[in-house]
Amino acid sequence: MTHPTTAAGILASMGKAGARLDHMGACEAGAGNISVSIKETPTDVADFFPETSTLELPVAVPGLAGWTVFVTGSGCRLREIHADPTANVSAVVIDKTGTTATWYRSSDRTYSKPTSEFNSHLGVHEDQVVRRGVEFQAVLHAQPPYLVTLSHIASLRNDDDFNHAVFRWEPETIVQVPEGIKVLDFMVPGGEELGRNNVESLRDHQIVLWSKHGIMARSDESPLAGVDKVEYVEAGAMYEYRNLTIGGRGEGIHAFEHQAVIDAFGVKTTLY
Repeated sequence: MTHPTTAAGILASMGKAGARLDHMGACEAGAGNISVSIKETPTDVADFFPETSTLELPVAVPGLAGWTVFVTGSGCRLREIHADPTANVSAVVIDKTGTTATWYRSSDRTYSKPTSEFNSHLGVHEDQVVRRGVEFQAVLHAQPPYLVTLSHIASLRNDDDFNHAVFRWEPETIVQVPEGIKVLDFMVPGGEELGRNNVESLRDHQIVLWSKHGIMARSDESPLAGVDKVEYVEAGAMYEYRNLTIGGRGEGIHAFEHQAVIDAFGVKTTLY
C-alpha cells in the first residue's frame, strides 16, 4: 500500500478530499475537517509552512512523539484547500512528551488555531499507531446528508438496523466497507465522551457515525481514499432515503444475494 510521503502530496490529497466532500454536500461552510499523520517528517514541510511557534496540544499523545500531523484550521472551508492549501492547513511536529508541538504555518493562513475536533483526530491517530503500528493515517470528519438524515430515525439508530438499511442497495458496499459502520448515539461535538467513543469505534471500523451530526472515517492510504469509503455508504443511505419516500416498496439486496457477493469476492465480514 502506498501513501503520499511529501507535504506536497499530502496537501494535494487533502485538497481533492475536501473538494469531493463539498461536492457531496457534506461540509457546509466551515464544517468538516481533515488530518493526516505521518511518522517521517516530510522534507518539504518548511517550504509550505515557514513560520513556526510552540503549540499546546488539546490532548496528550505520547504515542505520536516525533510524528508530523497535517490538520485543517478552525472554520476553514474544505472546498478551498485545493486552491489555497497553506491558507487552510498547518503542520505540527509533536515533541517527545506528546503534550506540545512545533507548529508550522504560512503567513497567508485564514485560521487562528487547528480545528476544534483536533482532540478527536489526535486520539484516533495515536490509537492506530500504538495498536496497529501504522506509519501513515488519514482521518476526516464530515456531515454526509443522507447518512445524517437516517441517524435521526430512532428505529435505525443501532448497528444492526442502520447497516442493514445502508448496505442493502449496492453490492459494492459490503466489498468496500466489510466491517460496516459503527453507530454512536448523539454526543456533544468536541467533547471528551465523543472523543473516547470515537477512538474505540475506529479500532474495528473504518467509519463511525456520530448520530444527528456526522461521520469520522480513517484510511491507511490517503484522505481521498477515506472519502471513497464514505461515498459508498452515503450512496447506500441515499437509496434507503429514496426508498422511504416511495413507501418502502424497494426490495433491496436479499441476504442470499449478499452472501453470493461475499463468497465471490472473499469478503471477511460479520454483517451477513
